Amino acid sequence: MTLDPVLISPLIALVAGILILLMPRLLNYVVAIYLIAIGIIGLANHFH
Repeated sequence: MTLDPVLISPLIALVAGILILLMPRLLNYVVAIYLIAIGIIGLANHFH
C-alpha cells in the first residue's frame, strides 16, 4: 500500500477541522501544521 497525496490531504483536512471544532484556541497551530504537512507531502511526491 502506497501513501497517495490525493488520499492523505482530505484525511489531514478532516482531522484539522475536527480539532478546530473541538478546541478553537488551537486554530493557529492546526492551520500551521496543516499547511506544513500538505507542503511536505507535495514536495515528497514531487521529488519521488
